[in-house]
Amino acid sequence: MENPAELFEQYRPELFRLAYSMLGRIAPAKDAVQEAFLRWQKQDPDQIHSHRAYLSRIVSNLCLDELKSAQNRREQYIGPNLPEPLVSSEEENPQNQIELSESLSMALLFTLEQLSPVQRAVFLLREVFDYDYASIAEVIDKTESHCRKIAQRSRDQVKANRPTLEKSNPKQHELVTAFIEAVQKGNISEIESMLAEEAILYSDGGGKVTAARKPIYGANKIARFMVGIQKHKEEGQTVDIIFRGINREPGMMIYLDDKLFNVWSFHIKNGIIQNIFVVLNPDKLQHLPKKIEK
Repeated sequence: MENPAELFEQYRPELFRLAYSMLGRIAPAKDAVQEAFLRWQKQDPDQIHSHRAYLSRIVSNLCLDELKSAQNRREQYIGPNLPEPLVSSEEENPQNQIELSESLSMALLFTLEQLSPVQRAVFLLREVFDYDYASIAEVIDKTESHCRKIAQRSRDQVKANRPTLEKSNPKQHELVTAFIEAVQKGNISEIESMLAEEAILYSDGGGKVTAARKPIYGANKIARFMVGIQKHKEEGQTVDIIFRGINREPGMMIYLDDKLFNVWSFHIKNGIIQNIFVVLNPDKLQHLPKKIEK
């Protein structure tokens, strides 16, 4: 038998993806995984039929408890409620990040906000992590037939808005760079040309900082909004843009006077920007470097 701790480490990355996909928050996701590890240490792995199902059940149930306890806060949240951004390191190759990355994208996680906690768990386990219904039933402690019904309802709810994730490539990052350059020049027509006509921009300030409380719809309105933001930059203020993969899609971190101001993620399809997600809520940026080291 493998060392139990080493065996657990084989599942840790997937367990974190599951917890983060359910919660949209990093620290609670890590806490759920760590609690699963503590419970795992008290078990005899040889007596567990499916290690993956057993650990997933623990993590899923911990996340369900967290979602249910936070449901009232989520319902009262001011403006779009985006997940805490996951930032790729500079060394990571974005072309190798497609594996299971759909479950981490801002676009999908925001779409899943419309589901109940149980629906969200079933949808992720079935549609993203490819669990069979017998395993899902074991994880969430419901019958297979009930899980099938939940999965179908979940698919129906997200079908119209479910994003299609394309493999990240250099052209996507070039598009984002060109987009920002057009914004800095104030070229509205050029900005529009890089946006889908029905593009949507979501801005999450959480009531803590100034942000658009409602989504901005349409290429022209987004272009004008972007130029407007650029004009409001204070005189003498330094702006540093660090391009990074955000939730496995092209994105950037913006620092004003060396302090982290917001994080952007771009959902691109067929060579054009479909959605823009901007996280400004400082509570959701605490895990990221606050200042640029010079």
